[in-house]
Amino acid sequence: MTTPATHTDPEDVPVVVVTMNPFVAAALDLVLVVVFAALGRAAHGEAWTGALSTAWPFLFGCGLGWAIWWGLRRVAPLTVPAGVVVWLTTIAGGMAVRAVLGQGTHWSFVVVSLLATAIFLLGWRAIAAMRAKKAARTA
Repeated sequence: MTTPATHTDPEDVPVVVVTMNPFVAAALDLVLVVVFAALGRAAHGEAWTGALSTAWPFLFGCGLGWAIWWGLRRVAPLTVPAGVVVWLTTIAGGMAVRAVLGQGTHWSFVVVSLLATAIFLLGWRAIAAMRAKKAARTA
């Protein structure tokens, strides 16, 4: 026997509160963008030491994503949904800067960039949310 699905009011869904120093969270995002660039350079046989020259358009995009979220919500983008805004803005902003400068924005680079930065920028937020949820259950 099956029971009919019930629809929950979004107001009734518990929210997992992730507490983290916003400066640490922003630094983590920026470091992970540089790691993404360094890994990309290494994958192409280029020196990882030039990662900042590859990363800076994406660092600009990441900062823009943080500014957009902070401007709209007045809180740091620590949750996964907020991270989606930062992630997509990181890529959109980074690719826009690269396009304006005549640097590569081939579709395969866009896809790889989307996937790699999703793992980094959404991954730590998902882990933080799981830890906060676990801590809330044990409290």
